[in-house]
Amino acid sequence: MIMQLDDGVEVSTLSNGMRVVSHRMHHLQSATLGIWVGSGSRHETAKLQGISHLLEHMAFKATLNRSARQMAEEIEAVGGEINAATSHETTAYFARVLKPDTGLALDLLADMLINPRFDEAELERERGVILQEIAAANDQPEDLVYEQAEEASFTGQPLGRPILGTRASVGRISAADLRRHIGHHYTAARMVLGAAGAVDHGALVRHAEALFGRFNGEGSRVAEPARFSGGVRVANKPFEQHHVLMAFEGPSYLDPAHFSAQVLSGLLGGGASSRLFQKVREDHGLCYAIEAFGWGYCDTGVIGVHAATGSDMVGDLTDMVAEEIRDIASHGPTLPELERAKAQMRAGLLMSLESSGARAEQLARHVMVHGRPLTTDELVVSVADVTANAVRELAARVFSAPNPVWSEVGAGANGEHASRLARLLTV
Repeated sequence: MIMQLDDGVEVSTLSNGMRVVSHRMHHLQSATLGIWVGSGSRHETAKLQGISHLLEHMAFKATLNRSARQMAEEIEAVGGEINAATSHETTAYFARVLKPDTGLALDLLADMLINPRFDEAELERERGVILQEIAAANDQPEDLVYEQAEEASFTGQPLGRPILGTRASVGRISAADLRRHIGHHYTAARMVLGAAGAVDHGALVRHAEALFGRFNGEGSRVAEPARFSGGVRVANKPFEQHHVLMAFEGPSYLDPAHFSAQVLSGLLGGGASSRLFQKVREDHGLCYAIEAFGWGYCDTGVIGVHAATGSDMVGDLTDMVAEEIRDIASHGPTLPELERAKAQMRAGLLMSLESSGARAEQLARHVMVHGRPLTTDELVVSVADVTANAVRELAARVFSAPNPVWSEVGAGANGEHASRLARLLTV
């Protein structure tokens, strides 16, 4: 059965329960298609943390039918590209090709997931590559300050572990572990084929039925519920600047307040007209860049602020951030700044329709999260319905929590301003 929603958007379910969603974008000659799997780092055990990311890497190394070189040559012979990504809750494998080559792209993706070879020599080489990736992340203050913040937000929980894993965990993962991981987590019920651009939905469904029909229809284990913990994490490392991140528990992406959280992060630090950019950078010159963010997961979320500043400016920056978030929590946003933040969010949603890659990912995630694609009108209305009072109430609830996260990276960093932040927010 095919369900039609927005113009050009169709959804089907294969005989094994795997879902297929596509958007025919008539003005395009290319297409992006991929497999999104509802399995990421938060579905891993502590012993095997990083296995989702390692599996994503190993899928490109070789299959029973193709060598890694053959896979690369086949996709590039038609001018296409293929890639993958791992997050806390999903793993995705996707390709972009011209219209006549969608069948080849889907065949390559199926071969990678159904027939991985997991050669021991390749596994050892890729293990070394990931260990270098972990080392590189530890050399990047931006990566390190966010990783520390995640660990502090969800201490001792899968959601707080690094997606890349650790040197110890990556070092112990075997080919047998990778095969078991696919068997447990890569099930039809948790897989969505998303496509956008120059695609024929009927042909896509027929091809997918033939290629992916062997995946079973059972669901995999449910992720451990998240519990926001909060706390202080500091890395005294010889970087030129201090990277500071302050974070608080926010709503999940299933919470009605999710759109209010996105608007709140936007008006706080979503652009050059945002409160924090104007006050902290433009008015006082305390940093080059400052941003606010709102992440949503299936059962929780995180709202925060990140900036890089001089070691002697951390105190002043903390005071100004606390002042602004206290003001929003007490009085709410002004109407002009609320409308600017909503306009930015609405434009981002509509502009994503112009990219086949962004659109395919958006559709696949909607199906995974909501069971169906949300229409463009639904999304636009959800943004338009966010009120100043809704933003104020959310800010008052989020920023009054007694357990904020303070993550700091830099030479001489000691976390001394963490207590200052907590004190300022309780005034």
